[in-house]
Amino acid sequence: MSWNPNLDPPCPDPANPDAIETVIIPRARDLGGFEVRRALPAPRRQMVGPFIFFDQAGPAEFVTGQGIDVRPHPHIGLGTVTYLYEGEFEHRDSLGTHQMIYPGEVNWMVAGKGVTHSERTSAATRRGDSRLFGIQTWIALPEDHEDVEPVFEHHGKPALPLLQGEGKEVRLILGRAWGEQAPATLYSGTFYADAVLQPGAKLPLPDDHEDRGIYVTEGEVEVAGEVFGAGRMMVFRPGDRITVTAGPQGARIMALGGDTLNGPRHIWWNFVSSSQEKIEAAKAAWAAENWQGGPFRLPPGDEAEFTPLP
Repeated sequence: MSWNPNLDPPCPDPANPDAIETVIIPRARDLGGFEVRRALPAPRRQMVGPFIFFDQAGPAEFVTGQGIDVRPHPHIGLGTVTYLYEGEFEHRDSLGTHQMIYPGEVNWMVAGKGVTHSERTSAATRRGDSRLFGIQTWIALPEDHEDVEPVFEHHGKPALPLLQGEGKEVRLILGRAWGEQAPATLYSGTFYADAVLQPGAKLPLPDDHEDRGIYVTEGEVEVAGEVFGAGRMMVFRPGDRITVTAGPQGARIMALGGDTLNGPRHIWWNFVSSSQEKIEAAKAAWAAENWQGGPFRLPPGDEAEFTPLP
């Protein structure tokens, strides 16, 4: 789909850095040769819209026989979003889902009242050297949807709206933006996009979402007269018109945001909720390891091990 130039608003005053509300420098963690950078939650920002967790995984290289093994673990009160630039994951969950994910596709799993899943490098990929680079995010559910039945959706690359033109290629992963709608079922106003920008290309952010931010994964961008490189997240003041301009080497960014929820959320391990009591109940249920009669089941086909409660 061609880019609509009518969606390009004027740039904000480059002398007005107040358009940028918060700059977040992710915390890096080395998981044995595999680095994860966590931008959300941050000390000054728990959420951007409904996004409560934002991790950059990699880029990482694996030799033959190696890969990622995220053992079965539980979630409540959120939706997980997996999106890859390079590599693949094999997803299994307690709903019985068994789904591969490749670059440009999206896995959207709504935990609701409780779900268990695992993500691993497949046996086929381990037969040779491989790479992995991607983003995983969590979206907090509105309070009146925290206890919905768990659901899994996979949407392939052709299903996600793609806007091209004027030196930019923007794939809408979730939600509504720039006159397009992504197919995943959401429970609050949201937008989430992967944007590849050629040198000097300009991307206007949607101005009809309450909360908006970007994360730079490659290159650098200029916003409101300031330059930001890879590994930075910027959150913008509500209501301001924002245009992102790619630097001389181009850039790749993730744009995200949406409706502000009705209040902060409690987060403990893999659990998110407006209620501390629900988190305590989930902790007790997982610790009980009652996979047959309790609220959590292990994923069919990946039941030999699980991640214990911290």
